[in-house]
Amino acid sequence: MSEAELFVVCKNCGSEVSMYVTECPYCGQRVRKRAPKLERGAEPDAVPRRRRRSLPRLRRDEIPGIAPETRPYATIAIVVAALGTTLAWVGGLTISDLGAIVGPIGHDWWRLPAYAFVHTNAGSLFATLVATGLFGMHLERRFGSGAVLAIFLLGATAGGALTVALSVYPAIGANGGALALLTAWVVDDRHELGGRPGRRGDGGDHRSDDLAVQALTTARPGRKSICTRHSCTNGLSIDREPPGRLEPALR
Repeated sequence: MSEAELFVVCKNCGSEVSMYVTECPYCGQRVRKRAPKLERGAEPDAVPRRRRRSLPRLRRDEIPGIAPETRPYATIAIVVAALGTTLAWVGGLTISDLGAIVGPIGHDWWRLPAYAFVHTNAGSLFATLVATGLFGMHLERRFGSGAVLAIFLLGATAGGALTVALSVYPAIGANGGALALLTAWVVDDRHELGGRPGRRGDGGDHRSDDLAVQALTTARPGRKSICTRHSCTNGLSIDREPPGRLEPALR
């Protein structure tokens, strides 16, 4: 388009005005009915919008020291099983029917891990399931679902066996299994950090671990089983060990 075609002359005042306006800016005389349409090539091409790239999920062992992004299926299953058992108790089933250890078990060995899913107290249910979900999720991201199930069931079974051996009844609640997950997380945390200064692994700050243990051991006041106290003592003793003394046991 030539320069002459960019302007029109106002018939009223004789001024040159842009061809893309409908009224003269000097005298207000109407110079055309409507402004012409812009040609397609006149305006610059629009910059294409860049599509925001999203990073794929982190795979196992892709970055050393960073756990992969996986769903904690085993932890979810444990929590759902405990909630389902509690709902069954609310529905009318007795704790003995659900697997609680209320006396000598005889040949009912299935009660040793099963009692951990029976709860009759809202405070105990909340404390143990929060601890199980928190530490189980972290452990499952690092070691997988099988490790979390094994640690929880072994901890619960050991607590149930100790309860039967010492004749401390009844035994209900996931305190033993949750403390087993907590202890496994503490050992792994101390081993991973290696006692580096300024980190939690150097023994400088144990308040979060102590709060978790205290919540698990005081969730059922007046009815703490000997297995819970024994597990708590073991967990705290491992937590207080310096990293150098833990490494031989982990090899």
